[in-house]
Amino acid sequence: MLEQLIAVVKDVAQEEIMPRYMQVMRQRKADGSFYTEADLAAQEVLLDKLQKIHPAAVMGEEMSIQQQHAQWEAGDAGLWSVDPIDGTSNFFNGLPYFGVSVALMRKGRSILGVVYNPVTKELFYAEKGKGAYLNGIPLPLRNRETHLRNAIANVDLKRLDRKLAEKIAAYPPYASQRNFGACALEWCYTAAGYFDLYLHGGQKPWDYAAGCLILEESGGSMCSFEQDDYWAGSPWQRSVIAALDPALFRQWRDWVRAQYQNDGISAV
Repeated sequence: MLEQLIAVVKDVAQEEIMPRYMQVMRQRKADGSFYTEADLAAQEVLLDKLQKIHPAAVMGEEMSIQQQHAQWEAGDAGLWSVDPIDGTSNFFNGLPYFGVSVALMRKGRSILGVVYNPVTKELFYAEKGKGAYLNGIPLPLRNRETHLRNAIANVDLKRLDRKLAEKIAAYPPYASQRNFGACALEWCYTAAGYFDLYLHGGQKPWDYAAGCLILEESGGSMCSFEQDDYWAGSPWQRSVIAALDPALFRQWRDWVRAQYQNDGISAV
């Protein structure tokens, strides 16, 4: 099934996405996010082809909220979670940091995940209990950082509570930070060891479904602001505290939680 999924994701990227790279106009959805003709075309093909790999409910980012919730409710025994272009703003601006993200979930947890950047040809994938890989190479790619003060963090300040974002901007506990604007790839870059830490204020299932499994299978650790079990709580607005090294994760988790607990900050 994994080989079939990889083939489908690559085909859709080549046939539906890359011919439209920097060639389509953006449109704005009701929630303020952007989509393009390429998002819609890729999702339509994926919905059809994924059913042929494994018949299950399919939930796509470009569906209506009502459709998404209906598919989630119908997909306890099997659900494809699809983001046809993760990083749409990067895609239509010509920034080569976007990807196709697809995961197969059961009982609300991911068991199979693929994330593919068709510009860089980076193919990240994982199957539950079988490790994570980048183009056939086991993850992570580098030794894990163990000290918070030396770490490189991927932090999405835009989606954090203002007080927490200000605290991180003014007094970061790590060495440096980045944010490139594509959740699935952010998970995967943490799994690879390109980032040591990851922080995000709230993601939808298609943002985390594939990437979270890839980080998990690389040996990384994650939780939400409120839950030690990352998979607990609402799937529709799931915050992320994550790190590749377990010891570093504990330092990062404790620092982040201390900020919003001591200052009365509420998680997004």
